[in-house]
Amino acid sequence: MAALVPEVLTSTHVEKMNKKKPPKRYWEETENTDQRRPEEEQGTAVQNQNKSTVKERSLKRKNGESLEKKDPFSGEAPIPHKQLQKFQRGEKYKVPAGARQRLKEAIISSEAMSELAQKQAARYDLLLPEDAGFLEGDEDEDTNTISQDDIADAADITSGSKYFNLHLSQFGPYRLDYGRTGRHLLVGGKKGHVACIDWQSKDLMCEMNVMETVNDVKWLHTEAMFAVAQKRWLYIYDSKGLELHCVKKFNDVLRMQFLPYHFLLATASATGFLQYLDVSVGKEIAAICTKMGRLDVMSQNPHNAVIHLGHPNGTISLWSPNQKEPLVKILCHRGAVRSLTVDKTGTYMVTSGLDRKLKVYDIRAFKPLHSCFLPAGASCLSLSQRGLLSAATGDIVQVYQNVLGSSPVSKPYMAHRLQGQIWGLAYCPFEDVLGIGHGEGFTSMIVPGAGEPNFDALDTNPFRSSKQRQEWEVKALLEKVQPELIGLDPGQLSKVDQASFEQRHKEHVEALGFDPLAKDKFKPKTKKKGRSSAGAIEKRKRKVAHEDQRDKIRQTVQERTERDKEQKEKSNEKKNLGNKSTLDRFRK
Repeated sequence: MAALVPEVLTSTHVEKMNKKKPPKRYWEETENTDQRRPEEEQGTAVQNQNKSTVKERSLKRKNGESLEKKDPFSGEAPIPHKQLQKFQRGEKYKVPAGARQRLKEAIISSEAMSELAQKQAARYDLLLPEDAGFLEGDEDEDTNTISQDDIADAADITSGSKYFNLHLSQFGPYRLDYGRTGRHLLVGGKKGHVACIDWQSKDLMCEMNVMETVNDVKWLHTEAMFAVAQKRWLYIYDSKGLELHCVKKFNDVLRMQFLPYHFLLATASATGFLQYLDVSVGKEIAAICTKMGRLDVMSQNPHNAVIHLGHPNGTISLWSPNQKEPLVKILCHRGAVRSLTVDKTGTYMVTSGLDRKLKVYDIRAFKPLHSCFLPAGASCLSLSQRGLLSAATGDIVQVYQNVLGSSPVSKPYMAHRLQGQIWGLAYCPFEDVLGIGHGEGFTSMIVPGAGEPNFDALDTNPFRSSKQRQEWEVKALLEKVQPELIGLDPGQLSKVDQASFEQRHKEHVEALGFDPLAKDKFKPKTKKKGRSSAGAIEKRKRKVAHEDQRDKIRQTVQERTERDKEQKEKSNEKKNLGNKSTLDRFRK
């Protein structure tokens, strides 16, 4: 047992660490160098290279040079020109020649910010991969012959569930309105039935009967409030059906439009009045008598918040709450206007009239681009976010593609027949869905390619929570646009007033009554013996300050006295002539 102990100790790892390797003899080194393999040679070469790189790095550290590797693709990635053009914000503003330095700096900084925003939007466009698709038929097959049932069967379960019917034949026909997020639906029957639905989950938020005729329904800034135009007055309810307000100033309302960025509810009445209600403060902003009879055709321009009204004499007028007269009047049809709609860019307007014509207008030039004849005429029109036009003719809905522009209206893209007379059309935002209100209830129709696939979550987020909705509401109220800014050209605010100096100087002189720049300012002479103190100089300046103005006032007073004398003399002559008779001229 005594002989085993040293053997165990020699096998421990501690002794191995402390044990030194014997030095190599010269004959062993020569043998190894001669009998080297090529792999060993490569290994030694790599080791030598690593040693050299370590030496170089240590030298660079001593000299203070950076050890980072150079990027072969330095700078930002280039952006394609087409992508930049997509997000272009108009032409660059040129700095006027006589502008002050502060104005120049403000213009340059605003242009730099807009350019940065354009580049960022073009870069982040890659993060929006969703694209709109359209319905394509087989060879020699028209897409308008494909039924909604076939589309719902061919699509996935979630898309197929977007086609449904609500059979409400007792209280129809129905008006409808979708919320800005596209999640909530509001329907109102002619005979008093009003209901709010979360149509994607099919949850009923509230349902009631107001026991009165309902002319129109409209969501307000959030899905928590909506307005109902009843037979006599305008009522505002919350999402649970509780009556919040009864606005008796707004009577006999037929149609309504809500301006989301101004928090204004615009109403058109049977008495010919266009009224604006500020929802944020509950105050009537404007009441305009159009003097054009019953107003039952109404639409808004989402680009500049101008209201478009259709009239029985075939004209369409454009209105702003700041003026009592229409901004523009256009003669569009030979008969009464039945319906009109404006696209989201504010460039095109589509109208239909009793002359059974469908016309597309360019609002920038106020000229018709093209028109087509519909055999039954279009009673309701609606434009989607992607430019699809739906027209209701009797009990048939026809959807047209590529209508906006110079190309004429071709055959319909889709068609669908309903049971009752159509009374309302509206596209759902961010969804390929068309809502139809008719005499037998409500129908949700699938229209591929109608909705915008990408949404701005800071403005309208379909998936927002109640907390996010409250925060958005506060921010929207803080950023509310004043009604005084509504006009035909919303870009007018960003332009600089280039009135000439002479013109402004003339206006200034007329307002003051004298020219302040006619003479140099009085500079008192310096006097000795302490008479040029600051107080003494100010006293002398005050003595001379208003001399020019006094001279001007004296001249005006003299002119007025002379005019009064002349007027008195003329009046005396008239009186003397009035006392004389016609025979006085024969007297000597």
